[in-house]
This record gives sequence, structure tokens and C-alpha cells, in this order.
Amino acid sequence: MSCSFKTPGLRRPTVGTMERIARYAKMTARRGYGGEVADLLLTAADGLRGDPGCELYLVHRQADAPDTIWVTELWRSRADLDAALRGLAGDDDVAAVLGRIESNEMIELDLLGGKGPAAH
Repeated sequence: MSCSFKTPGLRRPTVGTMERIARYAKMTARRGYGGEVADLLLTAADGLRGDPGCELYLVHRQADAPDTIWVTELWRSRADLDAALRGLAGDDDVAAVLGRIESNEMIELDLLGGKGPAAH
């Protein structure tokens, strides 16, 4: 199966943003703490299973850097994301993650569409 960027007769939709919020987080753990950081983030993912505003929360380890952990998030709306962030204030697991990382970068994206959850 191949993916083609040109399909005869198919018009590309007008580019515009959707209400959903997509984010990538990159965390570089202190040397040797990547596994612990990943475990804490996977626990966070379990806690989000009942949150209808969180449509996607995936934890990844960078293949060539085991102490670099990435999180891919997709939120139904800004309000849902903001509510989740308010709920994290003072959370012990957040403090545990922050105590094990050297750096953290968050990239927020405007979802335009594509293939996957909520990409219509």
C-alpha cells in the first residue's frame, strides 16, 4: 500500500484550523531516569482514560536517546486542555516528573486535519 500526495479528481480542502488542540512535549530526563519519567507519564495516561476532552495521549521514548521522552496529545478543545491543566496543580506525580528531568519543551500546534482521531 502506498501513500500518494496527488490523487486525480480529488480537491484538497481549504486549509483552516480545527477547534482541537494538538501538543508535543519533549522531556530530557536526568541520565538514567528516562524509564521512571516514562512510567510516571504512562500512569498519567491511565488517569486520562475517563477524560472525554483528552482524545489522545501517547508516551514515546526516542529510539536513539533512552532518556528523551516525547508525549503526543490531542485535546477536544482549549477549555478541556485548560481544565486538565488546572487539575494538575500541586499534583505529586507532576512534581516527581519535574524532579527527574533536565529540560522540558512544549510545542502547541493548530490541527489542520489528516488521518487519525478527530482529523475530519
